[in-house]
Amino acid sequence: MNRKEFLSLLSPSAVSHPTGTVRLLSGLDPYTGIWDTPQIAHLLRRTGFGAKKADIELLRTMTPTQAVDHILTLPTLPAPPVNNYNDVVNDPNVPLGQTWVNEPLQFTNPTLINAQIDSLRSWWIGLMINDGPHIREKMTLFWHNHFATEANIVSVGQALYMHYTMLRTNCLGNFKNLTKLVTLDVTMLRYLNGFVNSAVAPDENYARELQELFTVGKGPDSLYTEDDVKEAAKVLTGYRINLAPLGYYFNPAEHTQGNKTFSAFYNGTTIPGQAGQNGQQELDALLNMIFSTEECAKHICRSLYRFFVYYKIDATIEANVITPLAEIFRNSGYEILPTLDALLKSQHFFDTMSLGCVIKNPLDYSIGVCREFNVSIPNSSQVALQYKHWNILYQYSALMNMNIGDPPVVSGWPAYYQQPMFHEIWIDSDTIAKRIDFADRILSGGITANGATIVIDPLAYVSAMNSPADPNELLNEAVEYLYGIEIGPNAFAYLKSFLLSGQSQDYYWTDAWIAYTQDPTDPTNLNIVQTRLKALFKYVLQQAEYHLS
Repeated sequence: MNRKEFLSLLSPSAVSHPTGTVRLLSGLDPYTGIWDTPQIAHLLRRTGFGAKKADIELLRTMTPTQAVDHILTLPTLPAPPVNNYNDVVNDPNVPLGQTWVNEPLQFTNPTLINAQIDSLRSWWIGLMINDGPHIREKMTLFWHNHFATEANIVSVGQALYMHYTMLRTNCLGNFKNLTKLVTLDVTMLRYLNGFVNSAVAPDENYARELQELFTVGKGPDSLYTEDDVKEAAKVLTGYRINLAPLGYYFNPAEHTQGNKTFSAFYNGTTIPGQAGQNGQQELDALLNMIFSTEECAKHICRSLYRFFVYYKIDATIEANVITPLAEIFRNSGYEILPTLDALLKSQHFFDTMSLGCVIKNPLDYSIGVCREFNVSIPNSSQVALQYKHWNILYQYSALMNMNIGDPPVVSGWPAYYQQPMFHEIWIDSDTIAKRIDFADRILSGGITANGATIVIDPLAYVSAMNSPADPNELLNEAVEYLYGIEIGPNAFAYLKSFLLSGQSQDYYWTDAWIAYTQDPTDPTNLNIVQTRLKALFKYVLQQAEYHLS
């Protein structure tokens, strides 16, 4: 199947409409409609990774408002990543199972640096897999895409851990405060050359992205100028990286003296030059100026919308969703929590056209498979093996073009900004093959690397169902929880044919299942049901319906 064929199978709302618009008329009024598996699974998949049956059943006991409140209630911060790499390189300071994040930097040992960064990536995957029905890890991914940095360029595991922890800690906090923290963060100072920005050699890299990507954006009314970039760069001169303890410091001798004057877009604001350590106060003045624009709130709300709802924003969406949402954002003093709360509780978020309308990103796909099928992964008593399992999913997601820790460019992953394709970018002839290979291998002998194996146990999955002996009930439950959308009678009949081995009567499956449960150690009984279930779920995971969120 090539990319065009795959996209042709997606629901109409998932691809470009002939008119070039998606006509969603609902707005930010609170949702009061049906609250069942499709709506609950939609909420879980958009705010997390996959929709586990247990999580769906938990949220089913709540109202939509209570469910969103639960998802927006953040758990405590996780324990840091640990040394899982003794079989790769000896760490002289940190034993197996102990954290390395406070270890002195090891610039002379690139093998150890790479092992720590791999540990960090694997640990992050583990957080996604083990995340409950909470938005923290999805929001951390959102900010990682928004304030994009590349681990391969920064190349300091401790700095990267500090950066991701900052995003995780502030994921539902104040955006203005987060922007300041990012500006002064070691990882960002290194990534966008802020640490070399000086009065004698101004570097405009961060000043440009601060405006173009991080705050006011490139919308039709975002009319900042090249001179604004130059003046902002002057404000940001003098910030340097301290290695022990790891952090930033301000060097007044490297800071541009004198006033900085901006364009009419910023109302001709002049930021008075400050001497000595007071030069740091100019950053607050710069952020106050940027955040006084209406475009700042709109840009972030558009980014939230594209990440959590849909990629296309037409005039109707701009008027009925983005503009009022931006007003909530501004009036709250740029707090993310009330803004996201309004969006996730809205009629618009649960509109029928918002369900199953975007292609899952590679992390949603691979981690969602493991969460929804309850794939077994060793616990922390086998820390090296546990990290190897997580690393398999990191590697496969990277093969599918989502390398956690390394967005391809400072703009993040193209699927969230590249017009007109957006989410369709996730699918090409190579990534389709990787997804199909993932489904095939995880349901065959499993995906194995470095002594670890990620594998779905279809017997365990089906045994937990309400009526596994009834092929109709089994399929109804599987489709309900794995697809989250209804399928037609022909599609249902085809799925059923896997269980009946091409026969027409339901008892061909029922008898096989009963024989297996009566004597699960019999190799013939085991092989009959296992072979049929593996074929069924391979097909399910390879179909376009499963790739939609």
